[in-house]
Formats: sequence, C-alpha cells, structure tokens
Amino acid sequence: MASSESRTETKAQSESSKGEGDIIQIVAMHKWFGEFHVLKNINLTIKAQERIVVCGPSGSGKSTLIRCINRLEEHQKGQIIVDGIELTNDLKNIDLIRREVGIVFQHFNLFPHLTVLENLTLGPIWVRNTPKKEADELAMKYLERVKIPEQAAKFPGQLSGGQQQRVAIARSLCMNPKIMLFDEPTSALDPEMIKEVLDVMIELAETGMTMIVVTHEMGFAKTVAHRVIFMDEGEIIEQNEPHEFFNNPRHDRTKMFLSQILAH
Repeated sequence: MASSESRTETKAQSESSKGEGDIIQIVAMHKWFGEFHVLKNINLTIKAQERIVVCGPSGSGKSTLIRCINRLEEHQKGQIIVDGIELTNDLKNIDLIRREVGIVFQHFNLFPHLTVLENLTLGPIWVRNTPKKEADELAMKYLERVKIPEQAAKFPGQLSGGQQQRVAIARSLCMNPKIMLFDEPTSALDPEMIKEVLDVMIELAETGMTMIVVTHEMGFAKTVAHRVIFMDEGEIIEQNEPHEFFNNPRHDRTKMFLSQILAH
C-alpha cells in the first residue's frame, strides 16, 4: 500500500487511479502567448475520481488551462504533475501522460475518411498495440455505452453533431484513460443535441472517471461536479462545491457572471 508521501512519485501512478491522493497538481503555473499573459499563477489540486467544472467568460483561459494538462499547450513557469509525472519537455513523459489523459474537443476532430469503428480503433491499435479483433470489440463496447452501436459502419459526415460528439467521447474511452478533459463539448451543437451528449457525460461521471469539464452548462455543473471553478482574465477567481458556488458566490466577479449566465 503506497503511503500518502509517495503519491507524487512516478511509481504512484497505479495508486492514484484508485481514488487515493492527488491525480493532478498544478503549482504556481503561468502561460504566455507572446506578450499575452493568458494564465496567471494557477494553483489547483484534483483528486482521483473528482469531477471539476471550469466556467468563466470567453478569453478567461479555461480551454488553455485544460490543454496544458496534456501538453497540447506548453506552460512557461510553475509545475504540472499528472498522475505522479511532471510535465516537462521530456517527450517520453508527455507520451506517458497523453496515454492516460483523454480529451474531447468542441469540434469533434474525427477522421472523415474513416468509419466510426475505424476512428475508435485507430488509437488502441497504433498506440497500445491492441490486436484488431480486440480493438473492434472494445470500440463496440464504448459505442454501446454512448448509445450508438448501430452507427459503427457509417462515416462521421453521415451522423448528427450530437452523434459525432458521442463518437468522440467513445474514441477517448477506447484508450482507457484515467482522466477525461472536455473542452466545451456541447458549444458547437444545436440545442436539441446538447442533452444527448450531457446524458452520456453524466453516465460517465457515475463510473468514477476523473473529469475536468470546461462548459457553460450550469445544470450539468450542479448535477455532476464535485467542485466548480470560476476563471476570469487568466486567474482562478473562486472555487467551491456546487451548492455554495451557485447559492453563495463570494466574489463580485463571480456574482456578475452567474447573474448573466443563469438569466438565459
């Protein structure tokens, strides 16, 4: 049994996924785009199986924050430790972390020339060396989980936006990640398709997956999140469990944001 002191060691990877200790630690992290200081002194600790919703106005740094967690964006200062491994320029460590961290984007990023099944099996076959038959079975298992197994032989262009986003979620799950990042997964969808994607995410949350979700869907935050984080101008302004966050916001900027977003 690993002690709490060992949780930031690389060997603690297997322990942190069981709900023991911190799976993500961000310490005094800064990020610039040229002269623009997009993330300022971010300090955040996330436990295994914790579900976090990140909200805030456009341009507040929400998407950049989660893209830094699997090195799609590179931070310039501070530390990001994911599952016991610090993200640096070490390509081997970046590869290890990307294998454990799935990400679902606003736009589905599916390969249009591949069938749904082929989109799902690509990662397991090429990254995890999974035999094709096993990868096909895995893909069908997750297509059933997101409730579209009948779409396996179709191409992405034949599906609705909501179905494509569910395929994108299933594709990430096929890599058996410990952490799932969602970057505004419903913002490109028509209103009637949003619920079908959120329902899949709620079911996923119930399995104990560690999730960080950037979204404006406050109903989802109230239903699923252990903690809601509000960002503005590159900083974490406020964070709290959902009931307190929505009913008793402390910061004036949070109050203003909630009054605007909950009014719609």
